[in-house]
Amino acid sequence: MPDFVQLWVYLSSAPLFGLTATLVVYLLAMALYERLGQAPLANPVLWSIVVLGTGLVVAGVPYENYFAGAQFIHFLLGPAVVALGVPLWERRAVLQRSWVRFLLAALAGGAAAAASAVLIGWAFGLPGEVLRSLAPKSVTAPVAMGVAQNIGGVPALAAVFAVLTGLIGALSGRTLFRLLGVGEQPTEWIARGFAMGTAAHGLGAARSLQVHAEAGAYAGLALGLQVLLASILIPLLARWL
Repeated sequence: MPDFVQLWVYLSSAPLFGLTATLVVYLLAMALYERLGQAPLANPVLWSIVVLGTGLVVAGVPYENYFAGAQFIHFLLGPAVVALGVPLWERRAVLQRSWVRFLLAALAGGAAAAASAVLIGWAFGLPGEVLRSLAPKSVTAPVAMGVAQNIGGVPALAAVFAVLTGLIGALSGRTLFRLLGVGEQPTEWIARGFAMGTAAHGLGAARSLQVHAEAGAYAGLALGLQVLLASILIPLLARWL
């Protein structure tokens, strides 16, 4: 037993511990997800977070030790987001014809997401800094943290709200579209993808890419528009209000 403990202490402090643990857990979660027919509640991102978080707490591994290795995956988030531009380039003719519609839809969706979150929080009597952290909840986490800090919110809370929003969107999107009568025709895939990217940012876009290429492309467009609009408009509105 002492030898095992010493081995665990050594491995948990090694730089590649976080990277190896993340990859192994995600691959196992992804295999289970596929085995269950891509059931929403088996979302691999959700269960990877649960398993890794629980494992770090139970084993007493500091987050800093974990992130020392996992930061390589964090670095790859940037190129992954940029790669979403490739399917948009392939659909540039549609974007040139309909860019005004997409921009207006992004404005309406982003305003609804931010305003509804803030108003619900205000109705429950949440503190001002929490409300300001809620405003950018539908923007991808790194941008949400920057926006929250700029308007007097708590960046860590903004990141939590953004991740929860993305997970809820990825888990419930299929059911909501079915209830709303949004089908799987070509134009409806565009609507589904754009809605997922608007409401559930990167996680919604990733889920859309798994379901249909057309949906994934427009989810990436919505994600990019929300990042741009939220970065400009939320700080302006926060100062005005």
